[in-house]
Amino acid sequence: MLCVKREDIFPDGAWHGFVSQDLDRHQAVIREHHMFMARAAVENDPTYQQIIPYVVFRHGALYFLTHRLRASTERRLRKQYSLGIGGHINPGDLEAGDPILDGLKREWGEEVVYDGRFEAQLIGLLNDDSSPVSKVHLGVVFLVDGDSPNIAIRETDKLAGELLTLEEMRIYYLGMESWSQMVYDRLNS
Repeated sequence: MLCVKREDIFPDGAWHGFVSQDLDRHQAVIREHHMFMARAAVENDPTYQQIIPYVVFRHGALYFLTHRLRASTERRLRKQYSLGIGGHINPGDLEAGDPILDGLKREWGEEVVYDGRFEAQLIGLLNDDSSPVSKVHLGVVFLVDGDSPNIAIRETDKLAGELLTLEEMRIYYLGMESWSQMVYDRLNS
């Protein structure tokens, strides 16, 4: 999976939370200094940041909230709610020229069925060093303003999902993964 050295992405020390400044610089670091490493080699090694494109889907005032079920492959995130669809970038994602956007589109297509326009706008980066799973991942957050509400989960044994307003999903806040709480807070501000 695609990684960058922590010291390359955080030359002045790691920041915490959702940032929307210096996005071009961060993307340039990822594109110029990335490497592919085996997941087993970096999954518990915080000297590397695994880059995760993270798509937040919005249709009007509704956002797509997913719930990881018991069969989810990422056991550390089971039963948690997520405002984003995301995943690791693989070597094959380099074929079209942009590892971040191409990885994002592949992950999106693997996770959901959506029949509308797909234009992803970069809105920020997420870093959270508070848990073992988030400490080794860096989220590159995109917002998709969909022109259709026709979105569904592909693997319904692993995920469930529904469109909700931010107010309607407030009751799930404490059950959200940390990245989703940060995105929720930013969208709600």
